[in-house]
Amino acid sequence: MLLKKGKRLSGIRSERQAARLKKQDIAFKQLTLENLDNEHICCAITEKKGETCVSSKKAWLRERMKDGLVFNKLDIRGKVFIEYIPAEYAWAPIDADGFMYIDCFWVSGQYKGQGYANQLLDQCIADSKAKGKKGLVILSSGKKMPFLSDPKYLKHKGFTVADTAAPYFELLYLPFEENEAVPRFRACAKEGKIDEQGFVLYYSSQCPHADKYAPLLEEIVKGYGMDLKLIKIDSTDAARNAPVAFTTYALFYNSMFVTNEILSEKSFGKYWGRLKE
Repeated sequence: MLLKKGKRLSGIRSERQAARLKKQDIAFKQLTLENLDNEHICCAITEKKGETCVSSKKAWLRERMKDGLVFNKLDIRGKVFIEYIPAEYAWAPIDADGFMYIDCFWVSGQYKGQGYANQLLDQCIADSKAKGKKGLVILSSGKKMPFLSDPKYLKHKGFTVADTAAPYFELLYLPFEENEAVPRFRACAKEGKIDEQGFVLYYSSQCPHADKYAPLLEEIVKGYGMDLKLIKIDSTDAARNAPVAFTTYALFYNSMFVTNEILSEKSFGKYWGRLKE
């Protein structure tokens, strides 16, 4: 009974929070080179002593802003933001010249269902059109997967599949005019395979959590009596020629792609149990 009561009270609090949000006139804020040091980056608001997740992501953003990256967020302490960049400079193995590539698009928790995702996407579309772009392109999957944008929502908003890459990646696009050239994955990323054996992890500072959990995964793998080779993608050129569609965090085992999910010790154990069968 206590558990049910707790859930009911939690639900009431969530409803009240949602009602307050609806009543508030919350503005959106764009990160810039001038305010980046003083603003949080939504997906990692603070970092503990000894961690570099926030600082490494901000350093990455600072360089990408020189290439035209836009980071637009709701001005609250939460995960409500969109991050996009001209596709020629995207950290992704794609050919989509003239399009705008959405790096990350995230609305979570109590902010879902308030229309913020629609507003962020509409603002991205308007900005991209103003900059003369051909349309939008974004990485997703056939069904909802961790750390990838929701394909059901995107297709509802008019995105269609431009290309696919093994094992489950979809490149979705939203052209602004008919008869635009269709974006494609580059050949290097189509098969989701590498030549190396054992565990290999490709990752980058595009996600602050990848910088934190990549070395932790190395220790976890060592605990199983194995080695993990870490390959950090540190340039646009390296990302554009990566062997996998998702360059933020991609784990391989014996040449085959395993997952783009950032793994804890428990989740790695589950994957390893399946891999060794």
